[in-house]
Amino acid sequence: MADNIARVFADAIATDPTRPLLTWYDDASGDRTELSGATLANWVSKTANLLVDEVGLAPGTLAGLLLPPHWQTAAVLLGCWSAKLSVIDTPGTVDVLFASADRLDEAQSWSADERYALGLSPLAAPLRQVPPGFADYVVEVRGHGDHFTPQPGPGPSDANLLARAEARATELGIEPGARILVDAARYPDPVDWLLAPLTRAATVVLCANPDPTRLPARQSTEKVTHPLP
Repeated sequence: MADNIARVFADAIATDPTRPLLTWYDDASGDRTELSGATLANWVSKTANLLVDEVGLAPGTLAGLLLPPHWQTAAVLLGCWSAKLSVIDTPGTVDVLFASADRLDEAQSWSADERYALGLSPLAAPLRQVPPGFADYVVEVRGHGDHFTPQPGPGPSDANLLARAEARATELGIEPGARILVDAARYPDPVDWLLAPLTRAATVVLCANPDPTRLPARQSTEKVTHPLP
């Protein structure tokens, strides 16, 4: 396996960038968003370019994350890791902070030079009202380039994260090329719902607020091979 997350992601989508890589459901809102490997890679590149070209961050700097499992969270995380940033989720001093609109109160305990709010709305709709001191992530990121070339080698946290992801993939029984169904509330750690599947080139159906009555049909429709217990 590659020694850095950006390479693991690239390898996971290389065989067929058009196949659905991450499919998002929220049964509370009715939202369904399907991203191919190529589409997610586009969001990841735009995020990394935002961080490097606009914010001016160097490898090893800190990014804060106050986001739930979501396809936009995947784009933010992979963008940060592509730019070789370290990501933390406990209050502290960071160079950039990403926070969902429902966690802005928590964000006040962070010290950050740049702050981005995410509404996590269907169709990546922008925020209706951007909170003071924040920029709207989906608005700002769209203006950046579709391609990003990560610096070679691992970021400061890649080795630890990939070791954890490999271990979790084994523990969760994720086979190479599997299509897994994940309850976002049961597996909120991105090592479980994002990195572990990527180490196996697996694809993910990520479900928030899952309606148990819909899951059997969803597993069939989405061709799920391995629902996480």
